[in-house]
Amino acid sequence: MPEFQDLRIVFLGTPEFAVASLKALVDAGANVVAVVTAPDKPAGRGMQLQQSAVKEYALTQNIPVLQPIKLKAPEFLEELASYKADLQVVVAFRMLPMAVWDMPPMGTINVHGSLLPQYRGAAPINRAIMNGEKVSGVTTFKLKHEIDTGDILLQKEVEILPEDNVGSLYEKLMEEGAKLIVETVKGLVADALQEVPQKDFPVEELKAAPKIFKEDTLIDWSMGVEAVHNHIRGLSPYPAAYTELQGKVLKIYKSHFELANTGKEPGAYDTDGKTYLRFACNNGWLYADEIQLQGKKRMNVEDFLRGFRG
Repeated sequence: MPEFQDLRIVFLGTPEFAVASLKALVDAGANVVAVVTAPDKPAGRGMQLQQSAVKEYALTQNIPVLQPIKLKAPEFLEELASYKADLQVVVAFRMLPMAVWDMPPMGTINVHGSLLPQYRGAAPINRAIMNGEKVSGVTTFKLKHEIDTGDILLQKEVEILPEDNVGSLYEKLMEEGAKLIVETVKGLVADALQEVPQKDFPVEELKAAPKIFKEDTLIDWSMGVEAVHNHIRGLSPYPAAYTELQGKVLKIYKSHFELANTGKEPGAYDTDGKTYLRFACNNGWLYADEIQLQGKKRMNVEDFLRGFRG
């Protein structure tokens, strides 16, 4: 088994979340021999080609960058094999075919933004907050055929605070995930980690984390008011929960709630025209604190109400 600094690592990832783990490995002295990331994509008003966050960082470190369109393409597999990786590390990347994840002798490890086996899937951070969880975390595990089901290596719990939204929890999990990746690689090199099958982690109810679609962001005012509040937190700042107000889309980024008998139909709104805009749920009022009406800027509710005619 090579020493940590001699271990040949290929890193696979695309967004900012993955950069934290790549940087942590580089800063720890790991030998990252290549990076695999998404192809450049046109973005913005000018539709200029944009590099992924991982590519931008890798170039500053003079790490070779591979950007395959098809992961099963023979020419990509041949190029990947030429780097003779001992281990692959994947963070926030697409599904890998077996030809890729099974290539290195030590296999491929992944970091996931939940305490597996809970919240397998594409949106673990959103779904945990939307479901009102008080604790989340990060997990490192060995990749295998079924997504997010591989044997667990290490886990770290992270508390979800009442004021957390998906943005703040994302930052915390990104930081802890980066630390855990380095700890995991060092543990593997030292042969100090035991791979534990996920079936050995008993859970009363297995909760999934499917991708967020537009229909998931619509607020259902017939839910309990705390559930609506958590729905908003779990989608803020992106993609944002929304409702309709006077025929226009209203995104709500921040809220608080009050348990009460509103006497109103769910979804009905009430305002004093100055300090609050609230919506009736089945057991209370949801107060919209930070909002964006279609065609307007994001603003706090007091600023919004100055120009609103309810």
